[in-house]
Amino acid sequence: MTRPLARLLYLLAGLVGRLPWSWLMRLGDAIGAAWLRLNARESRVALCNLELAYPDMLPAQREQWRGAILRTTGRQMMETLRLWTRPHALNLQMLREQHGVELFDAAIAAGRGVIVAAPHHGNWELLNQWLASRTPLAILYRPPESAIGEAFLNLVRADARQADGSDRVTQIRAEGPAVRQLFKLLGGGGVAGILPDQQPKAGDGEFAPFFGVQALTMTLLGRLAARTGATVLFAWCERIDTHRDGPGFALHIEAAQPDVANPDPVVAVAALNAAVERIARRDPAQYQWTYKRYTLRPPGSGEENPYWNR
Repeated sequence: MTRPLARLLYLLAGLVGRLPWSWLMRLGDAIGAAWLRLNARESRVALCNLELAYPDMLPAQREQWRGAILRTTGRQMMETLRLWTRPHALNLQMLREQHGVELFDAAIAAGRGVIVAAPHHGNWELLNQWLASRTPLAILYRPPESAIGEAFLNLVRADARQADGSDRVTQIRAEGPAVRQLFKLLGGGGVAGILPDQQPKAGDGEFAPFFGVQALTMTLLGRLAARTGATVLFAWCERIDTHRDGPGFALHIEAAQPDVANPDPVVAVAALNAAVERIARRDPAQYQWTYKRYTLRPPGSGEENPYWNR
């Protein structure tokens, strides 16, 4: 039943994705309002994260931010359904501005490999499609817990390959063999996309401050950069306007600070978190505050999972 259900979900996603943009935005706003009104998981997690990251914020302002985060998250869901089910060339017309493209082109031309660190800010699916339009690349991803969700994403990828006649994106599961694949790819001058702000499994990272709170952070990105000499770039697609004909985005690409590739993993993850935090602070409503970033706590700290009872 897994594949038929995934196919049904994909057909429904295609129908929703073909709605006018004004309808999609209103639907996204309605989803965000429902999360807030029902105190859904997304609403509870967003509030917990804001309490941790902005402890001095007045409660009224925190509630205002929570509403903005949920509304933006709802809209991002609708945008992504459309991006998954429409031609990539049409989607890329949503990019009104592009900054730092010359850094990306120069890094590829250097032939030492490129690591694109893409925080959960703005719309990362649009970024993936832009990257694929420029070069073949591998994207490290964490598979969904649901088998139906995994099958759904496989359908999205298959239809994307059929639409543009190529297979420019290789999806690599964030598991043991992924490390060997990525070392080989980067050693050959390839491009890898990594989401740097996902909490790794215990033992696969180091703790470093993120908005002033210790967060377990992946060491893989720093190890890859240190051992292969690959160039590390941060990239994101930030929402800059919304019209009846759809939202507009600005593509940003920036060079990473050298310490992101420091051989000392503690130094590297601290630099990584600092860079992601700076990007998230540009517009906090566009960052994925509905994600449980602080679940695992430093050993011996006596701290509990802050999301218990949330």
